[in-house]
Amino acid sequence: MSQDKLKSRYDTLTSKREPYLTRARAAAKLTIPSLMPDAGVNESTSFDTPWQSIGSRGTNNLASKILLALFPPNSAFFRMDMDDIDQEGMDAGTKGDIDKALSAYERTITKDIESSYFRSTMYQAGRHLIVTGNGLIYDDPNGNMRMYPLNRFVIVRDAGGKVFEMIATDTTIWQSLSDDVRAAINAGGGTVQHKDNDEITIYTGIYRRTKKWEVYQEIDGIRVPGSEGEYKLDESPWIPIRPVALDGESYGRGFVEEIYGDLNTVDVMTQAVTEGASIAALVKFLVDPNGSTDTDDLIDTPNGGFCTGRAADVTVLRVDKGGDLSVAANTMQKIEERLAFAFLLNSATRRDAERVTAEEIRFVAQELEDALGGIYSVLSQELQMPLVKYRIAKLTKARKLAALPKEVTTEIITGLEALGRGHEHQRLRAFVGDAANIIGPEALQDYMQVSEYMKRAAAAMNLNTDGLIRTEEEVQQRRQQALDAQAQAQAAQQQQGQPQQ
Repeated sequence: MSQDKLKSRYDTLTSKREPYLTRARAAAKLTIPSLMPDAGVNESTSFDTPWQSIGSRGTNNLASKILLALFPPNSAFFRMDMDDIDQEGMDAGTKGDIDKALSAYERTITKDIESSYFRSTMYQAGRHLIVTGNGLIYDDPNGNMRMYPLNRFVIVRDAGGKVFEMIATDTTIWQSLSDDVRAAINAGGGTVQHKDNDEITIYTGIYRRTKKWEVYQEIDGIRVPGSEGEYKLDESPWIPIRPVALDGESYGRGFVEEIYGDLNTVDVMTQAVTEGASIAALVKFLVDPNGSTDTDDLIDTPNGGFCTGRAADVTVLRVDKGGDLSVAANTMQKIEERLAFAFLLNSATRRDAERVTAEEIRFVAQELEDALGGIYSVLSQELQMPLVKYRIAKLTKARKLAALPKEVTTEIITGLEALGRGHEHQRLRAFVGDAANIIGPEALQDYMQVSEYMKRAAAAMNLNTDGLIRTEEEVQQRRQQALDAQAQAQAAQQQQGQPQQ
């Protein structure tokens, strides 16, 4: 497959993509037209504006909630942990130290992810998932994360959804290419002798091999020197995404496709009501040409003035379509209510504040699951897990992270069951509270190791406790110092109370 010219292979695969692209463009026309424009559109193209705005508002609202639920701010959306079988026989202190180290590991990865164009790219990806149902994310090793829309890549999956082939396209100008690349293309017999401002299409092929991904680029059928690369199968920076996985289909389907009928109807109804209201709002007077009222006298008479004429000679032109417009308006309102429910526009759960609680984020996740159904099962495996594994491999290669032993596993924790380590923190607090109610707070100290609880609670809250919590030795030393000081004070009091000889 890799021996084929990428442009030829890309053109061949576009025929299978065309039905999905057609539906995506139709959905974009009713929501955000610029997300998936027609072929041949450029930066100077003027898009037709939909008659209604609920499509765009709903798309942006859902994209924001998906971003919030999948990637909570300042919190890891994944968890590093050891298998339970590897923890058998491990003392409590060691377990707490491991949790603390893994929590620091998570923070390093999260910081690296947040430092790039991560959130803006993921927000854009969310909008494409809702409207077009497809996207291709490239997590550039240099930190410039990008997203390719459906009209700029093709993909081949097997019946089980495993990706075997992807080809992405980029457009640039000939002058922006390096001298070595331009020389190689000219020497290789490029199809055209380009000028500096000529647009060039770069084709990037990503192919699955037995144990790796093979990546390379072509321009004018010539392989770009230095573009070759290899990645392990689970460490690729190329991440195709879709909200719904359908057996036997290489592409996903957008959420808007499922509610296209309502969106199209409300758009038509809005146009009819708007145009009808505009016509009804016009005020035009009719004057009987055979009457005694002079039109010029009416026009020249000031407001509140007098002129000669008969009231019967002047009438107001009326449309008399109020009843018909009210039927259309009522129908439009009912459909808008259904769309607002589907797009979660009626939800007022999340406050407009800098700090949003985990409970509010969990509620958003529950709403998304109800509205979109199963979105986490797909995105956790096709977006979040590949992203984490690639960042771990990247940071390990750069020696910013140590290689993890094979006993450490990675688990995606956003969604309904667990949204961050806050769930574990809540379980810890509930357990301690129940124990205190059963045996009493004073007896609890005899059973529980406070230092271990603090370690686990800090790890559950993803906090860095370096320099914050004293070690067990430091605690014992402080206690001993306190006892020594108390003993010295008592000795001094006894000495002062003795009579002088």
